[in-house]
Amino acid sequence: MSEPILQVEELRVAFDTREGLVQAVDGVSWSVAAGRTLGIVGESGSGKTVAATTAMGLVPGARVRTSGRVLVAGEDVLAAAPERLRQLRGAAIAMIFQDPLSALHPLMRVGTQIEEAVRAHRPDVSRSTARARAVELLEQVAIPNAGQRVDAYPHELSGGMRQRAMIAMALANEPRVLIADEPTTALDATVQRQILALLRRLRDELGMAMVLITHDLGVVAETADQVAVMYAGQIVEQAATAELFASPQHPYTWGLLRSMPRLDAPPGAELVPIPGRPPSLVHPPSGCRFHPRCPYVRERHREVDPPLAPVVGAGATDTGHRVACLLSEAERRAIWTRLAQGAPR
Repeated sequence: MSEPILQVEELRVAFDTREGLVQAVDGVSWSVAAGRTLGIVGESGSGKTVAATTAMGLVPGARVRTSGRVLVAGEDVLAAAPERLRQLRGAAIAMIFQDPLSALHPLMRVGTQIEEAVRAHRPDVSRSTARARAVELLEQVAIPNAGQRVDAYPHELSGGMRQRAMIAMALANEPRVLIADEPTTALDATVQRQILALLRRLRDELGMAMVLITHDLGVVAETADQVAVMYAGQIVEQAATAELFASPQHPYTWGLLRSMPRLDAPPGAELVPIPGRPPSLVHPPSGCRFHPRCPYVRERHREVDPPLAPVVGAGATDTGHRVACLLSEAERRAIWTRLAQGAPR
């Protein structure tokens, strides 16, 4: 396997608020190589976007505490000086933000915004060359009549075309890493599929590493090579995508899978919501953070915070599958077998 382009090591991000210290990201680690996609999945408030924006160097401030490392091609983003960070952001690592209507400036033409992204990193490029590059990028992301659309304002574009324009802007300087934060939210199913296909094609053509942030396991199944499941600021399970869907090991992952429609579900199987709500990150539960919502909780789960440990499997080899759960592997496999067959918990 090729060396990772993006490595996040023991990342912690906390916000000092009036209510107390919010530990939004608590010791997460992941990596992604060129031409590969890591999917980060979890409910709202699990820390997905905070981890990603921190990797971009976008959460500065006196009331923010960060630790750990974010390495892009070996260079630590968190330790970079402000001027160096501006050079890295957009050129080495870029991001597609969650809501294109909010992320795009409403009073600037789409092409002007893309031109600005180009010239920010290449000030020697003329305006005419930057405009030609903007048209080229809009064509690359399959916007029809790109030569005309380049002069459109964001409100004149459909949701799908605004999202494509955001992708074009992120690709303006051919970054080595692309972070896509909920890139298909609020899009209809047809447009969603087109956007995902576009991201896969561009990843393969440009050889980028991609991080896909989503709450939708269907999007992960279609796009990602690896998956990290986040809950309450922590990663509770990591695996290859096929392995995660075939043999999930954490009760939270089971809950996510059972709450989404599946074509391979038994006839008559019902969607089962996860009970309760995510915990406060100012006062998180002791022990396993999922235990207040877990149907399989034991007394020691309320006291011991489980580490992310390898799932060995029947072949007694480390497949890269990791889970943070105190249930034994035999218990977990038996429970998921029952759940996958449509049996009650």
